[in-house]
Amino acid sequence: MKQPGPESRGKQSPKIKRIRGQRLGGEAGVPACLFPLGGDIRELSARSLWQAWLEMVWAECKLAEARCRRRRLRPMVMKLPCSLWFLLLFGAGGMVLFTHLQDLSETFQQQAPGVKLRFAGQSRRKDLCATEAADSGPSLEGKSAAQGPSSPIPPMQFPAFEWTWQPATSGSRGQEVNPARVTKSHRKLLLKSNPVGQTHNSSSSTSPSSSSSLRDGWRRLARVQQDRKQLMKEVCAKYKSQSTRTVTPQHVSRIFVEDRHKLLYCEVPKVGCSNWKRVLMVLGGSAASTQEIPHEAVHYGNHLKRLDSFDRRGIARRLDTYTKVLFVREPFERLVSAFRDKFESPNTYYHPVFGRPIISRYRANASQAALRTGTGVTFKEFMQYLLDVHRPVGMDIHWEHVNQLCSPCLLRYDFIGRFETMEEDANFLLRRAGAPSNLTFPVFKDRNPHAERTSARITQRYFAQLNASERQRAYDFYYMDYLMFNYSKPFKDLY
Repeated sequence: MKQPGPESRGKQSPKIKRIRGQRLGGEAGVPACLFPLGGDIRELSARSLWQAWLEMVWAECKLAEARCRRRRLRPMVMKLPCSLWFLLLFGAGGMVLFTHLQDLSETFQQQAPGVKLRFAGQSRRKDLCATEAADSGPSLEGKSAAQGPSSPIPPMQFPAFEWTWQPATSGSRGQEVNPARVTKSHRKLLLKSNPVGQTHNSSSSTSPSSSSSLRDGWRRLARVQQDRKQLMKEVCAKYKSQSTRTVTPQHVSRIFVEDRHKLLYCEVPKVGCSNWKRVLMVLGGSAASTQEIPHEAVHYGNHLKRLDSFDRRGIARRLDTYTKVLFVREPFERLVSAFRDKFESPNTYYHPVFGRPIISRYRANASQAALRTGTGVTFKEFMQYLLDVHRPVGMDIHWEHVNQLCSPCLLRYDFIGRFETMEEDANFLLRRAGAPSNLTFPVFKDRNPHAERTSARITQRYFAQLNASERQRAYDFYYMDYLMFNYSKPFKDLY
């Protein structure tokens, strides 16, 4: 009788395969499709079901590989049996499940409360600040300057943020920043330097009470900024139409550029501009310390770039992406400060250029010495010159309106600071801009260091030399500065 060859032994009828598979599946409780090769149940009893199954899968793979090599008509994957597909799917599913469970375990183990940023919206720029508190002028709620300064930080369109603190579990504190409007340039600033986070990290050993006080201070400064900018926006919308005008180099001629920290600072004389230039020089790398920079280097050293020195594209790009900073001062105090500095102290420029024409026009029976030198101009004579529509000599930046110097309605400043809260506002801005932690705003007096600073009391003394009509005209002259930057009327008889 002819013995079956290897091929005939390898081939079995479909019926025999089905019967053997059913027997094996029925006795072992395993689906018959996993055993397409059939097999003797007695052999399986001698070894574990798992080992048998693996051997059969291996044999099936080898058989499929041999068939694929012989035919070379279809890819191997088309001939894979259901057992191998089951194995592959089972392995892939197990790997996905294992990875998912591992990620979850790591998340629960490592997650700790921290700072969360919640952006309620995006605008073209970062709107960094929040409200302004009443410095020497009244607040939005009508507070007067006598009530003391309020929170700083109006300038730098540092995105308008609301700082919300929520207690975290396990005794740690969670910070949540909820900016109302975040813009492209300010988002960079936020990522670059978060004042709350920086301060908290650097003072980890401080007591809970000091940390709470610090957080309250940041929130207050942010609210102050928001209020200042909102007021300026409302005043501009009501009284100005500059928003439709095109920015020209003349509009930005008073703005200094600091590219490293992306700051644009508009210089308003008698509002700490000399010390601000020192700060910008340190930020730009021109000096190591503000204390080392003399007055001559500040004003005549050409260490700082003005925005109008760039081409049109450079101006537009910086206006759109940098933080625009403006610091203001109570208008009458700024005016008196300028008069004391330029006319009551020796000055080789203002005495001959402004003093002589003023004395010649407004002083009766002026002496030849006064006409020759221009010294000794009185405050009343100076105010006559200022309020005269036919002045014998033009205006000067030291008593020009802020609106003329910095075009706030056209440029929409991101940060509005006040001279009355200069140190607080300036240091808040520096921390937000990512300045070195050891850099703070200098408080020393640049010119005439031994002279008393111009205060509200000194200002009242100078304006007492004028009659009510002259004071009213002076108030009308600076009315937009009073209104836009929320300063209260300095005299009760003003309307």
